[in-house]
Amino acid sequence: MLMDSETGRVLLGQNEHERIYPASLTKMMTSYIIGQEIMAGRLHYDDQVMISENAWSKKYSDSSKMFIKVGDTVSVKDLNYGIIIQSGNDACVAMAERIAGSQDAFADLMNQWADYRGMKNTHFVNAHGLFDENHYSTAYDLGILSRALIRDEPEEYRIYSIKEFTFNKIKQYNRNRLLWDTSMEFDGIKTGHLSEVGYNLVASGLSKENPGMRLIAVIIGAQSEKARAQEAKKLMLYGYNFYRRFTPVKGKTALGTARVYYGDTNEVQLGAAADISEVMPRNKGDSFQVEYTLKTNDLKAPIKAGTEFGTITVKSGDEKVGEYPLVALNEINECGFLGKIWDWFMHLFL
Repeated sequence: MLMDSETGRVLLGQNEHERIYPASLTKMMTSYIIGQEIMAGRLHYDDQVMISENAWSKKYSDSSKMFIKVGDTVSVKDLNYGIIIQSGNDACVAMAERIAGSQDAFADLMNQWADYRGMKNTHFVNAHGLFDENHYSTAYDLGILSRALIRDEPEEYRIYSIKEFTFNKIKQYNRNRLLWDTSMEFDGIKTGHLSEVGYNLVASGLSKENPGMRLIAVIIGAQSEKARAQEAKKLMLYGYNFYRRFTPVKGKTALGTARVYYGDTNEVQLGAAADISEVMPRNKGDSFQVEYTLKTNDLKAPIKAGTEFGTITVKSGDEKVGEYPLVALNEINECGFLGKIWDWFMHLFL
């Protein structure tokens, strides 16, 4: 699946809503929650975490780990780096216990965040992604999660671009091969593997030719590490070659005006609060039609800038591209007593 990071539009998809086992792509949610806890001030990078027997690396001898030991204290920063860069299952359990008290309770928190973010076909039972039939997601939902990480947590997302991390004198490399690909500007995000599903990858990067155009590729069930990287790169190249970001509506630019009663001026300017941009095929970018509709024609002062009064509809030919809030661009205060009397008569008879 190929998704536009800004809008969430699926540019190319195949079975993107089909249930899959995410494997270590699960760690994106674990990381997202850590980022949320840090931003909320409930967690700090220099906090120390006592490693329990549940998080002991020996319990994960046949899977990825960062080699933490029972009884050690490890900083939140190191554990977070161990989760993202080294894909440490042991580190996931340690952070789950630090945040929620147990991995089961943390899984409940993961599901709450999944619901909040609109991941409708996702259910987590652990923090690391080891196989469980009740632990599942979809390519589309993983795209939603990737967008949230990129948009909401730029400092957390930055870690996904780091190529190596050393802990306990053991250097491990990021398994995302695309970080070493200089032909494109890849900067994340996560790999995963299970014998039950194959090799998974979520990749993201920015276009060199179209600044600000970020795409997300989700690959599920590839045959090898090399294959998943190749398939992700093919998707990204397709997106960059055949799509562009267009801005059919400029923010804070009036699309029209509407009559206002009882105000110190009788018209309010209407438009979009910010630029409306869409990723579309290159050959469709010059054919946008922009329309707007008001919820009501009975607008009365006072009006604050940013108040929503209707809908902006953007079309490309017969295709509806999207709908967006139509807002007041200027503030209108109430008029004086005589003005209100005049407008009352106008309002009554018009």
